[in-house]
Amino acid sequence: MKKLSLHSLEKILCGNDYGNTKMAVLTRLVMTSTKEQAAISRLISFLQEWDSGGKAVRSRILENFILANNGKTGPELEMEFSQGASLFLARLTAWLRLTYMYGTCLNQQLKSIGIFLSAANGQRYLIEFLEVGGILTLLEILGLKQLKEEDKRESIKLLQLVANSGRKFKELICESYGVRSIAEFLACSKLEETQEQIQILLDALGHGNPKYQNQVYKGLIALLKCTSPKAQQLALQTLRTIQTIVGKAHPNIVDSVLGVLRSMHLEVQYEAIQLIKDLISYDVRPALLQGLVSLLKPSREEKAKMHVRILEEPATAYLLKSLPAYIQQAAAAKAIGILAQVSREVAEEMIFLRVIHGLMCAMGNKDHTNSQRQASITLEASGFGSRREILCEVVLSGGKTCGKGHGRKIVPTIHGPQTPECHWNKILVMCRVPSDPTNLYLNMDAVQADILAANIVNMPAYFLSLAKTDGIEDTETNTEEELQGEDSEGLPQSSTP
Repeated sequence: MKKLSLHSLEKILCGNDYGNTKMAVLTRLVMTSTKEQAAISRLISFLQEWDSGGKAVRSRILENFILANNGKTGPELEMEFSQGASLFLARLTAWLRLTYMYGTCLNQQLKSIGIFLSAANGQRYLIEFLEVGGILTLLEILGLKQLKEEDKRESIKLLQLVANSGRKFKELICESYGVRSIAEFLACSKLEETQEQIQILLDALGHGNPKYQNQVYKGLIALLKCTSPKAQQLALQTLRTIQTIVGKAHPNIVDSVLGVLRSMHLEVQYEAIQLIKDLISYDVRPALLQGLVSLLKPSREEKAKMHVRILEEPATAYLLKSLPAYIQQAAAAKAIGILAQVSREVAEEMIFLRVIHGLMCAMGNKDHTNSQRQASITLEASGFGSRREILCEVVLSGGKTCGKGHGRKIVPTIHGPQTPECHWNKILVMCRVPSDPTNLYLNMDAVQADILAANIVNMPAYFLSLAKTDGIEDTETNTEEELQGEDSEGLPQSSTP
């Protein structure tokens, strides 16, 4: 019997369909091979056009690429380039490194690279970009003054894509001195859209990056001393979130955040006060409270400078130069009031730092009505003026526990013997703080303002003297009780009938 081969058996089983099926498969293979060859030919032609083209040709190619491939995934890009997308990415990165210093089609190049880096399932494109020094190139773009800010913003967006890819990539950016470059760019940036993109990047670098989160934290603190109000505002906002991640507050943050209170922009002051509220829970609390209270009274050096300016410069120039110190004084008074309302414990701590003395000095600042207004509101609303009788007694006694008569002698000492008696009646009303402290400065004359500015109220000393007086009285009372007890023991006891 003749043995059948496998091929003959398949032919018998399939009958006439076998030939048709085989022809269909062969036709499909030929067609597939033809399509692949055509796609490869198109890719080769595309790459040859890029290699031989000049600036205008490459600009047109990039523009068409951005319009046709924006939002595509990694597999879709590979299909578009016949599994040769990496060849085009390599050419892009090479041209970028050669021309980024001159800004040649830089915006288009960065957007095209962004299509590769943002592609889903396109992790290999990111690796290829980093292997050729992509991070360093992007960071160097940020520091070049001759480039447009729009181009630098695209560089920031690419760095965001890198940072959002994982912890290792965040560490690579930080190891390349990225935090410093990014922070410096935020300080000198002029466009709010760019500054907001930088904030997003710094926030991303601060999260999920335990190795370098302190570096980001310190960079944000350094940003508080820049001159850009928007940069200060964004840095303060980011610091509030990073502070909870870092945990321990850096000592340098106290001077930096208090310095921001000099800003004329209310949104910056608001963010600074919100950060101060958060910092009260950390170990910098004593230094922060002491710093706030000290801002209520300008330093002697600053006062001396102001007096020199008064003599040398016109009044307008003097006020403009002294305005930051007064703005800081008013903002400090406002912050103290907010803190005192939030925590009674904080209010008591500030009382022992002589905050009432400082607030009254600010109330006497005739050159800045907002300082007077904020100080009077804080003195009333925060509870510092709750013991009004004690406050009046301390004011009248010059910070001592003597009677009101001694207090009246202060007036001739400061203002001369011709000061009217009615001023003291008004001062008494002011010390008790009226029901509408916001309008107090409108009803205050120069003499009353001088008295407030020159006050020597010392509430801690007053409380200490009261404690000593109470202690002496308690001791005398106990002594009398002991003597009465001894006398009663020495008396003969009466016999019962």
